[in-house]
Amino acid sequence: MNLRSQIKDQIFTFKSLRDLLAKANEEKSGDALVGLAAETATERVAAKLCLANLQLKDIYENPVIPYENDEVTRLIYDDINTTIYNSISHWTVSELREYILGSKSRQNDLLHISRGLTSEMIAAVAKLMSSMDLVYACKKIKVAAHCNTTIGLPGTLSFRNQSNHPTDNIDGIIAATKDGLSFGCGDAVLGINPVEDNVENYERIMRALIDLKERYEIPTQCTVLAHVSTQMQALKKGIPVDLVFQSVAGTESAHKGFGIDKAMLTEAHEMALKLGAATGPNVMYFETGQGSEVSVDCHHGVDMVTLEARTYGVARHFNPFMVNNVSGFIGPETIFTGKEVIRADLEDLFMGKLHGLPMGIAPCHTNHMKADRDDQEIGTMLAAMAGANFFMGIGGGDDCMLSYQDTSFHDDASIREILGLRPAPEFEKWLEKWGIMEDGKLTDRGGDASIFD
Repeated sequence: MNLRSQIKDQIFTFKSLRDLLAKANEEKSGDALVGLAAETATERVAAKLCLANLQLKDIYENPVIPYENDEVTRLIYDDINTTIYNSISHWTVSELREYILGSKSRQNDLLHISRGLTSEMIAAVAKLMSSMDLVYACKKIKVAAHCNTTIGLPGTLSFRNQSNHPTDNIDGIIAATKDGLSFGCGDAVLGINPVEDNVENYERIMRALIDLKERYEIPTQCTVLAHVSTQMQALKKGIPVDLVFQSVAGTESAHKGFGIDKAMLTEAHEMALKLGAATGPNVMYFETGQGSEVSVDCHHGVDMVTLEARTYGVARHFNPFMVNNVSGFIGPETIFTGKEVIRADLEDLFMGKLHGLPMGIAPCHTNHMKADRDDQEIGTMLAAMAGANFFMGIGGGDDCMLSYQDTSFHDDASIREILGLRPAPEFEKWLEKWGIMEDGKLTDRGGDASIFD
């Protein structure tokens, strides 16, 4: 494996594949913080040149965290289709990029070869792509999933109605949820982040959401984003659970910090299929984001993009309904500027889709990042052009509980109309029934939550 490249009269030598992958990354504050980033733009270009000429077998034979040392590595490798891998193992990363971007490559072609790609291979090819490359490649892949309803169909864009409340006040949650519904937001899920994580509070919020869904016959699914162990307790108690949620990461040690492992996720998945309220077969909801491993000091010297790809290797094992990327949520210690978060959103959407996942994006940022509303709107439009399955929907775009900025109910309605996209079919019929939407556009009743009183 050649880990050297030359630019003019300067020779660059990289210590390992792990070092090479990190140096080939686009600039991110988290990689710089832990000393993994390229020191100069020239070194970054040299790393990309070297990476482009590596064969896929070089990456396969040198996992960034050894198989015997990490459960995530084992899960990724054990899930690989070795017949497909063997047929393309001689390709260089550059040749993989050309295949993905080739005009003849279609969704089925890309999803076929993806079964033979490790997450590190997918991360490697993402590092060789421009932002336009990423949008173009993403647009080729649309992965649908079904829980109670179907999201991710061609021509559709769905939204999670995220009506959080700083004290978990039920009246406040339901009022905000109705506001979102009146803008056509909620076909992906009615999903609440609870302040207090215990089974009693979980049941209180979930039953309020289920009651709202049943009273107005809303074709959607509900979830409360408590820790997976809390949701497992709820399932055992017979509380209605449509989607089981959990944040996931790219290393075993980060998962330990989250209080999870493969066995727990497997048990939760099996319980959701057996005891859950949804039709299925897709009953898991995962959230990810570049930098989570850095934030808990569990990165093992691996860059953020590569680790993020590994989270998608975890997610695809469980055949989820939704995977939501929130790379801008942690803050400036991992992603500092608007440009960095836009790049991360596109990298993550591409890597998730190439893993065969039903990907959504939260083009979000915290208030202490060097990012603003313009960055967020640009990121939203690019991710929508790239074919994200869903975005978040938050009143005014300002989450009053989690204290960060994300897409608003108004943004959601706007991006659908800009790109001529529709809600999930079942949900659109429901919106038409309430006079909220006609011919794929909001009517004058759109935004009037009083219709649900």
